[in-house]
Amino acid sequence: MSGQVVIKCVEVQQPIGLFYIGAINADDLVAISFSDTRRIEVENEIERYLGIQRPISPTRIKELGGYVNTVDASFPTSIILSISSEDVIFHKDTSTLEINNKPHTAKIIDGQHRIAGLKHFVGNGDQFQANVTIFIDMDIEDQAMVFTTINLKQEKVSKSLGYDLFEYASARSPQKTSHNIAKLLNYQKKSPFYGKIKILGKATQNGEQTLNQATFVEALISYISKEPIRDRDLLKRGKKISPATKDEITDLIFRNMFIAKEDASIAIIIDNYFTAISKKWPHAWNSSERGYILNKTIGFTSFMKILKPIFISKNKLGQVISVEDFEKTLEPIYMSDDDFVTENFAGTKGITKLTQRLLIDLGLDM
Repeated sequence: MSGQVVIKCVEVQQPIGLFYIGAINADDLVAISFSDTRRIEVENEIERYLGIQRPISPTRIKELGGYVNTVDASFPTSIILSISSEDVIFHKDTSTLEINNKPHTAKIIDGQHRIAGLKHFVGNGDQFQANVTIFIDMDIEDQAMVFTTINLKQEKVSKSLGYDLFEYASARSPQKTSHNIAKLLNYQKKSPFYGKIKILGKATQNGEQTLNQATFVEALISYISKEPIRDRDLLKRGKKISPATKDEITDLIFRNMFIAKEDASIAIIIDNYFTAISKKWPHAWNSSERGYILNKTIGFTSFMKILKPIFISKNKLGQVISVEDFEKTLEPIYMSDDDFVTENFAGTKGITKLTQRLLIDLGLDM
């Protein structure tokens, strides 16, 4: 690799000093950038702490690697880099930065996961440019301060708000369908979920909401798609998504119903199932008392997990199961309302424990 990467940019003056904002092709950005991960180095028996970046997340890279190839992929916020003056020249007359095209030229201050995701960009003739903010000869103290300010001071967007915004999408997607079902059941007076879902992830003043919208949506999506971002992208491009195969249908119990646009039937199944649950344990389901978990994340997630083996045992995939049928199915569960409390089931381990208990009583396997 040799030569230079030339990008158009503008100078910006702020209290921290002078920096440059421009756009760079993804392949050039990947080629010249590097992440300086936080680590310990020992020299002459003396420990030194180096680097400012957190360890990279393989899960996040996989997510972004798929996202960058979707039809509406976008990284609108700036990736922040630091480059030595030995590797860059600013031409004021043309407003261009000329950067040495070699590895480890640009240290990543913020955006390492986005750049790692861009490594998976296929393109097929399309171009993906990233907007970058470039500091020249930025000292390590200022690098650390900028990184800290960006990652600790900003408030994260809640997952519930993110799913709520799928309502504006024109194309069908697993995310939009799951969001719509959550809102439908939350606002339908006869539903066991009426007023119980924290839309946007926040409870209203009456305090009756016990379940996050994101918890509901993610549990439902898991039965529709293994790759919801890819499915959404295909549908937005006007393409068809593949139905669940014979091997997949036991995991994706609602996928083929979703493809057939039977969203209403999916909603009815969820409504009937939890109606049967609310009738068997009315106090635990309707209680807003502290300590009860049936209508919260632990209870809801556990019962959503056993919905799959229930469907398989009934051999009714693709069909609507009635409240009465679900009630008969739940009869063998030997638990009272007061068993659904945090003393018995708490945290992530509580979900596993409750799920196993329910499966044992029902004589089912995952």
